[in-house]
Amino acid sequence: MNWQNYLDDQQAKFVEDLLDFIRIPSVSAAKEHFDDVVRAGNWVVRRLQQAGITNARMMETASHPIVYGDWLQAGHDKPTVLIYGHFDVQPADPLDLWDSPPFDPIVVDGTVRGRGASDDKGGMLIPILAAEALLTSEGKLPVNVKFFFEGQEEIGSPTLKAFITDNSNLLKADVIFSADGGQWSEDQPSMTIGLKGLVGCELTVNGANSDQHSGMQGGGIANPIHVLSHIIASMKDVNGDIKVTGFYDDVVELSVHDRQSIAKVPFDEDAYIEELGVPDVFGETGFTTRERLWARPTLELNGIWGGYQGEGTKTVLPASAHAKITCRLVANQDPEQIYLLLKRHIKENTPRGVTADISRLPGSADPFLLPSGHNSSQIAAEVLNEVYGKVPYNVRTGGSIPVMSMLLQELGVHATVFSFGLDDEKIHAPNEFFRLSSFRRGQEAYCRLLNKLG
Repeated sequence: MNWQNYLDDQQAKFVEDLLDFIRIPSVSAAKEHFDDVVRAGNWVVRRLQQAGITNARMMETASHPIVYGDWLQAGHDKPTVLIYGHFDVQPADPLDLWDSPPFDPIVVDGTVRGRGASDDKGGMLIPILAAEALLTSEGKLPVNVKFFFEGQEEIGSPTLKAFITDNSNLLKADVIFSADGGQWSEDQPSMTIGLKGLVGCELTVNGANSDQHSGMQGGGIANPIHVLSHIIASMKDVNGDIKVTGFYDDVVELSVHDRQSIAKVPFDEDAYIEELGVPDVFGETGFTTRERLWARPTLELNGIWGGYQGEGTKTVLPASAHAKITCRLVANQDPEQIYLLLKRHIKENTPRGVTADISRLPGSADPFLLPSGHNSSQIAAEVLNEVYGKVPYNVRTGGSIPVMSMLLQELGVHATVFSFGLDDEKIHAPNEFFRLSSFRRGQEAYCRLLNKLG
């Protein structure tokens, strides 16, 4: 039996495996689900072993665990492939918006619905099943393979970098593929060549030692909400250009080729506006909407609070005001440097009469950009062309996958995104789902990929 027939014969079982995997509420953001993250890790270990990856084990980090497994019997003349994914998931709230329980997955209309189905349990299970198909049908893999799955991606992989540093020899590989990510559409493949980095801060402006009567003290002391509003407004002008000094200094500018490549990918701006329900697009001047979304840095206000929030009027002059700010970064911006620039800007724009405190938010990522002509990405593109019958688009994304830059820094290898979720599958939202057609197509693609690499 060849691997194609094996995949066909085993699909019903593979779907049941995915359902079983999704039933584990491995929410890394919730302390009460830490044991469930560990349980999901143990499930992955057992599934690797069942697939024929006998050297599989769970490993501790300073927080949530890692699963590692390998099959290294292809020989020294064959490349070593590292495959990455994550088994933790986002919280399922709000539960009342789900059509079915998020951790009681169901198959409906050719999809699997449940939290983590697309991001990333379906995605990371695919290469395991591909390895099983090759090992069962051929008795070996065409290359040496290492599996590296984490349980903390959805909280920004806070302790992953230290783990990779401490285990760089264990993870060493010639090529790396990420099973976390996606494709352009059901019938159009894509290659993700760029990911944005991330850095964030929380800003607190403090005034008096308690809330004050706005009539008695107004005009005599500074209002923290007014000051906070001034600081926020000073960071970006009305055209969307970021005004933090030095913010753009290290940005790799888009070349003519870059802009032409982005323009080749279809984008209906009117449909984009209609889908989001906004009156118009908005952002940094001198760039198209797609260029801003994919290849330009951002500074966004994510939350703001302070003072009286209840019904009616309370004539209060608040003691403090707060805001959360995050920046998405592009090559070659450094999260540490951008954080320092934000601190300096806030200090320079804080008037007398208040204090402004800034603290770093957890979760950080360097931007990631594949070099032109990257070998493993070219091979992956060839496979996608074979599977879909179409040349893949080269795309970038405003999202971040922290491990990509970590692996590059520690192992010196640019990872290639090779995954099969789609943008409409409601990841991080109620009723998340994963197409069974993508689940099956991904298994075939990974089999072809490993064979082509060998």
